[in-house]
Formats: sequence, C-alpha cells, structure tokens
Amino acid sequence: MPIISLIDILAILLIFFIATTTFKQKEALVNVALPKSSEMASSSERQLRTTLAVSKDEQIYLGEQMVTLETLTQALRDLKQRQPELKLQLKVDKGVELGMVVKVWDEVRKAKIEISDIPLRILTGKKK
Repeated sequence: MPIISLIDILAILLIFFIATTTFKQKEALVNVALPKSSEMASSSERQLRTTLAVSKDEQIYLGEQMVTLETLTQALRDLKQRQPELKLQLKVDKGVELGMVVKVWDEVRKAKIEISDIPLRILTGKKK
C-alpha cells in the first residue's frame, strides 16, 4: 500500500483543521459570581465581545486590563477607536451594589457608547 498518498491526505487534513479552527478569546481572570436564574435560558448567540467585569470588591476590568471608575471612560473611547465594531458584555458579581453598576453604566454612556451599540444580554450562572 503506497504510504506517500496517505501522507498527502494527512497534510491536507491538517491544513484544513488549522484553517477552520476558532481560537478562544482570553477573558479577564476576574472571579465573578453571577446570579442564578431558573427562568432565563442562556443566549445561544455566540459573538466575540469584550468583557466589562466588576468583581465583588468593586474592581473594574475591561477585558484583561484593570481600570478605575475614573479612567473607564477614556479606556472605552480608546477601545472603541481601535475596534469600531465593539460589542461589550457586562459581568457583575451578585454582591456588587446597584449603585456601582449605575456608575459603570454612566461611564459607558460618557464614552459615547449608545444603548443600541451594546446588545443587552443578561449573563447568569449555570443552574445547579
């Protein structure tokens, strides 16, 4: 059995798998405890989004970069300038007060990111 043709086929399969593989985007290493929901199903929509996370101790992360509330607006403007098709997802720990979430949302609005630019999604933890 000629082995040369098998090597060619394996090389073509390898190129095909490398070309069609999607690589997982690195998310911030923020430990966020999402609230649980028994009535809401998780979205089947899979788009690459930049994570805006607020941890339990109210530290803010834009992607992997830690930012303060004061620098969040400028960081969002810079990111929007680099990525005009920017889509965000907001992950907030269930222990964070609503007032902090409103402050973060105000900074997003100051960065001229409209509500229509951020498809609204509620991220919930997996039901146990």
